[in-house]
Amino acid sequence: MKIGVVCYPTYGGSGVVATELGIQMAKKGHEVHFITYSQPVRLDILEENIYYHEVNVHDYPLFEYQPYELALSSKMVDTVINEGLDILHVHYAIPHAYAAYMAKKILLEEHGKYVPVVTTLHGTDITLVGKNPSYKPAVTFSINKSDVVTSVSESLRQDTLDSFDIKKEIEVIPNFIDLELYRGDENCRRAQIAPNGEKIITHISNMRKVKRIPDIINVFAGIRAQENAVLLMIGDGPEREKAEQQVRELGLTDCVKFFGKTNEVRRLLCMSDLFLLTSESESFGLVALEAMAARVPVLSTNAGGIPEVNVHGQTGYLSPVGDVASMVAHGLSLLQDPQRLMEFKMNAFERANAFGIESIVPKYEAAYERALAERHIVS
Repeated sequence: MKIGVVCYPTYGGSGVVATELGIQMAKKGHEVHFITYSQPVRLDILEENIYYHEVNVHDYPLFEYQPYELALSSKMVDTVINEGLDILHVHYAIPHAYAAYMAKKILLEEHGKYVPVVTTLHGTDITLVGKNPSYKPAVTFSINKSDVVTSVSESLRQDTLDSFDIKKEIEVIPNFIDLELYRGDENCRRAQIAPNGEKIITHISNMRKVKRIPDIINVFAGIRAQENAVLLMIGDGPEREKAEQQVRELGLTDCVKFFGKTNEVRRLLCMSDLFLLTSESESFGLVALEAMAARVPVLSTNAGGIPEVNVHGQTGYLSPVGDVASMVAHGLSLLQDPQRLMEFKMNAFERANAFGIESIVPKYEAAYERALAERHIVS
């Protein structure tokens, strides 16, 4: 197959999953073409069967905002024609599925070529953007006009059905992880971070309000009051400055380390004892899965699709959104019981195995085959 992939080329979960999926498809012998406004952060364009096509958006005095959807649709058409693509896989309904529909119509009416579209819903396109009344008709239309629709969790699938008048079947295909990247701990040097044997607690996010960063700091402060520990804050975003101020006000500067965006995530996770995730909304919780693959138990909220990944009382604990006291208690129950902590670490890794590449990627491949079969029916 020749597959066109449209995604946001960022550090966010959807961009990571889209890129990793494309890489895996290329390894299986498919030709994969990424179509987006900049090169995805995890993409190596020198790898075999991988191609990158940049969407150029020009400024026009007439437009206050750049017409990205038009440029994207045009680039999809050009790439399909020039590269002979068989299928388009777009990640996010807005604006990608909408732009893909326009590209599909142009290809059919102007070139007599039917190119099926697979749309994967990741979360923000449904839970935040899509529920905006001004976007709702376009989101509904885009989903219903896709040939195959998938979502990354059952929770997101249900949110979509509850929020929009969807006629298409939505298949749940969860996010996945390359477990080989997390095998071995030869680079795991705890003493660099915790020279006095402190317990290591970690959080990773884009530090937006939905992540409830103050709760992360407060949970750590509660644990720190009874257990010698350090907190690793990985990532960057609009809430970071407030978090740093909160840390100073609580007198925790010496035991909270802000790393910003880093490529050393796996090395930091391998030395961690607990992972904190306090989000008020998560469609899946890919960072929780990454932590579990590194044998790190997860203390999380029970929001969205997180309970589909983190199993309460086995791989970590779930708490209601904002329940800092519960998360502190659960954290201490693990950190103060080494045998139980080790048991949870092993459970976390075993659970992560259910989301390995070999289990999930074939489901996407089957979705492509169904979409291609739909093409033959239409033709």
